[in-house]
Amino acid sequence: MQRDYYETLGVGREATEQELRRAYRVLAKEHHPDVNGGDPNAAGRFKEINEAYEVLKDQRKRAAYDRFGHAGVKAAGGAPGGFGGFDDLGDIIEEVFFGGRGRQQTRRAGPVPERGSDQRIKIRLTFEEAVFGTKRSVDVVRRETCETCGGNGAAPGTTPARCSACDGMGQVRRVRQSLLGSIVNVETCAECSGQGVTVTERCDPCRGRGRIQRPRTLDVDVPAGIERGTQIRLSGEGEHGLHGGPPGDLYIVLDVEPHHTFRRNGTDILLDLRVNPADAALGAEVEIPTLEAEHTITIASGTQSGDTIRIPERGVPILRGTGRGDLIVTVFVMTPEKLTREQRDLMERLRSTLPRAEVLDHAKGGFWERVRERFT
Repeated sequence: MQRDYYETLGVGREATEQELRRAYRVLAKEHHPDVNGGDPNAAGRFKEINEAYEVLKDQRKRAAYDRFGHAGVKAAGGAPGGFGGFDDLGDIIEEVFFGGRGRQQTRRAGPVPERGSDQRIKIRLTFEEAVFGTKRSVDVVRRETCETCGGNGAAPGTTPARCSACDGMGQVRRVRQSLLGSIVNVETCAECSGQGVTVTERCDPCRGRGRIQRPRTLDVDVPAGIERGTQIRLSGEGEHGLHGGPPGDLYIVLDVEPHHTFRRNGTDILLDLRVNPADAALGAEVEIPTLEAEHTITIASGTQSGDTIRIPERGVPILRGTGRGDLIVTVFVMTPEKLTREQRDLMERLRSTLPRAEVLDHAKGGFWERVRERFT
């Protein structure tokens, strides 16, 4: 006795076309012979599922089945045999696993446009150029659409021909036989590399490639406050695309030379300043360099090594913003290595008035804290 078709698919008699198709897909994947190769009954169940679906998806056959059962289906045109309504197992695989897309494939109108490749070049800036910004000219070589053939690679007066291997589809369907029927594989056409056309007479300037290399010079605006490793993207300035595809982008990677005096920390500029012991102890006015002009700072009396002096708005401009960072001066007290006789006499007299060296006691303060207290 044949099973009820609705029971076979596990749906009710009021099931819609979408519900039927959904149930069929689930069952077909579950009971496909390739998936259940070790089950001798898999092929029979798969055939039964396909038969039920072929009847119920056809409105005329479904109406006959609902009224008269299996006999009604035979009267309406016969119960489907084999893999009901499919040409071969390859069509079943396309229907179940790919939604029938292989059967809906149509011939292309021509090659598929491809976006051009991005390019990346590096330029080196001075410390000042990175801080204040600059304009630089860069030389770039890129592949551009051949003006002689318009990018199709064919010699003037000729046009690319439809590929005979794939009939312009860019893909080749290969069928192989198995114990269960025909297996269909879809592969990219090797003759035309998936483009669907071939060039019989090549364009000389581009040698049939559709693009040629050309040098060019671009002006690049480097904004103020740029940092090492920053990239500037120039949209559409990369290589031209194939077959009318859009161009890629050009990325300018920025490197910055180190400065002999200044260092950078974000938007702040760092400067190390060495002062003699007298200036550190008594205080002094000192001229220091900046990136723009000389600047006078005050060394406070009693300044210690490692103390810092912050000069506002003398640092790096804020990128894409307003204002600037600061110039931070770190003071280091310089101990003289060679002394004249007069300097040595002065130092001896000074030492006789100062406390002797002692181990620092972190609990109550140490030598230099008491020296500072005595002088202040």
